Amino acid sequence: MEVILIKDVEKVGRAGTVVQVKEGFARNFLFAHNLAKPATAASLKKLEQAKQVRLAQSAKVKEESIQIKKRLSQLSLTIAAITCGEEKLYGSINAHEISEALKEEGFIIDKSNIELAEPIKSLGIYEVPVKLHPQVTATVKLWVVKTSTK
Repeated sequence: MEVILIKDVEKVGRAGTVVQVKEGFARNFLFAHNLAKPATAASLKKLEQAKQVRLAQSAKVKEESIQIKKRLSQLSLTIAAITCGEEKLYGSINAHEISEALKEEGFIIDKSNIELAEPIKSLGIYEVPVKLHPQVTATVKLWVVKTSTK
């Protein structure tokens, strides 16, 4: 029996896919727990329309991400940090601080989208990748400079 999954079902399939299952499993488990619905001509047509809408929305989000990438690529952030010695930072610069610096420049980017391999622990110029979309990653130039203390 063919069914359309409404929600992800482990070892069966992901939501929005059409899968072949045994009739008893569909009737007693999937339909009973509202995890699937029968694959009729009308429901398949509705599924295809929903897919088209999702593709259009995804394309729009990707295009917006590309526009943000262009703006981010031209951006150069500067973060002043306290040092202990000449080059080594007292502490480190992490994704949260970079996210806050981006927020000050007008970009609201979650810290989980900033892909730092490890926290920055010394002065210098860094290229920081920022994931905007599964297929779009921008690179921001980050200057870590010594703070002026008296």
